[in-house]
This record gives sequence, structure tokens and C-alpha cells, in this order.
Amino acid sequence: MSWAHRSTEEVRVGSLEIRELECFLVLADELHFGRAGERLYISQSRVSQLLAALERRLGARLVERTSRRVRLTPFGDAFLAELRPSYERLTDVVATARARALGLGGTLRIGFQGAANAYLTGALGAFRAAHPEVRTQVTEIALCDPFGALRRGEVDTAAVLLPVAEPDLELGPVFSEQRQTLAVSVRHPYAARPSLPAAELAGARLIAPAAPAPAYWRTAQAPGAGDGPTVATLQEGLTLVAADIGAMLLCRPSAEYHARDDIVFVPVEGLPASALGVVWRRGGATAAVRAFADALAGVRDGDGGGDRVRDGAPRRGSSRTPAP
Repeated sequence: MSWAHRSTEEVRVGSLEIRELECFLVLADELHFGRAGERLYISQSRVSQLLAALERRLGARLVERTSRRVRLTPFGDAFLAELRPSYERLTDVVATARARALGLGGTLRIGFQGAANAYLTGALGAFRAAHPEVRTQVTEIALCDPFGALRRGEVDTAAVLLPVAEPDLELGPVFSEQRQTLAVSVRHPYAARPSLPAAELAGARLIAPAAPAPAYWRTAQAPGAGDGPTVATLQEGLTLVAADIGAMLLCRPSAEYHARDDIVFVPVEGLPASALGVVWRRGGATAAVRAFADALAGVRDGDGGGDRVRDGAPRRGSSRTPAP
């Protein structure tokens, strides 16, 4: 975190003021009064005033300023080396205390299905920037068991494929709506098709997630699968697809991520978009869980991650950002 984004309250430390120390740290980074003022959202003259006040308190010059350059004095170099770690420690203490007051802290365990897409990684980055005192741990969830890790207490929240209709779970932000494609072997009759109507999925012998995923959820991932094969993981499904034992529905970015020479991905017309949602145990939304959901909603609302549903779909060999 940059110095300019830390607390700007003028808290006194002995005869010093935090704002003066912050100003010196930013100026030491920039070695330019104008840029330091921009980072601190103050005028250049105010930077000069704060620096002068700090030098008076210390009784020594910290900075040498000429018409051509700004540089630290030897005293300023030594002061900077001692101040920076101390200042970072102080701001960390304040952040930790604030987090404790808000009920934040410890470790937030996040589960995800498939591959962590840019929505999820963007939310992780935003969450970590806002709450550096909270450790994050990510865990992949098996395709066949979207809700088990939550119920067993292995994760605090999870990003899973919709739908979610579990009375003991709460659904948060929904994100990453994506067009669906059908993964088929290069030897499958559908492999040469530019697209496929949803009505023709019945002839594809769909591969479905296995139990313990609930029946309604398995049906949503493989509508009309009938007596087709079931799998526990996505990789198991892709292996059966490549062997021409069945076909499997995947969202467009997942198809791109898992592109391989023995599988073709055919766009499917007429199916609802695939989507992800963040879930947690009902009554188990800690402050950290809520903060992560807010971070994800912010990424989603800003369209800052992942691909939206677009025309066309990959055929082979693409390597774009994945989404489950």
C-alpha cells in the first residue's frame, strides 16, 4: 500500500505528527515536491510546510532542494531507514485493531469450482488490498460436491455454479454469466457443426456430475443427460469426451481454458447462460465473508473481470482467462 493511501489523521507521537512523517516518506519516494503533493492530495507549499515543521522538531535538515533536484541529506537517509519499518509497523497495528473492532481477522477460506476466473481473482486482490490483516486461503471444490466443503466447515465461502437452492446456505453475488458450449470428441458427428440448437443435446449422451451433488443441480449442468456417464471432476469428464464416450457442457471461458487437440467446443443456442454465485452457510456470514462478497460485487459491477457472454466460441487452441 502506498504511503499516500495510509491514514492521514494528524496523530501526535511525542512531539511529532503522523502527517509530517507521512509527508517525508512520500517525498523520499518521489524526490519531487509537486508529485508528493499530488499523492498526498495537498498543495506543494503544504508539503514544504510539513517538511519544515518536521525538520524543526528533529533539529536537522532532511532534504536538500535546488532548482534542479531534490535529494535526501545523509541525516535524511539515516532517518528514512529507521522510520520506514517503524511507520509500517504502526500502520499495521492500527489496521489490525480496526479489523478486530469490525470482526475481521484470521484466515478467510474460499472455495471455487473449476478454474478461478478473473472475477474471483480480481475480488481476491481487492479484498487483500482493503484488508491486508486477513489471510486468504483458496481451495478447489470437486465438480460433484459443490456444497459439501461449506457444510463440513472446510471453507467459509465458495464460488459455485448456479443454481443454488439449499435451505442451509445463503446465496450472495451472482457473476460471470457465460454462453455455454458443448465439448465433443473430434470424431463426434457434432464436431463439424458451427453451432448446435439446445433441442439436439438429447442426441449427445451428456456427461453429468455425480453425487453427492443434488439432483436439481446435476440436471442444470447436464439437462436431459438420461443414462449418460457421471464424473466426479472436470478432468474426468474431459477424458471421457476425448474418448468419444460422451459430451459435456462447459461455459465459454472454461472451454477456452481447457482447449486441446482431441476436443472441439460447439456453441449451444437456446440454453440459459452459465453463471457463478458466492455462497456461505446460513448464519455463518462473518465480517470477512461479507467483505469478500462486497469486493466481488464491486468487481462485477465494474465489469472488471472475466468475459461477458459474446457471440462465437472457441474451437481449439485458445488460452484466454478461464472461468468455471
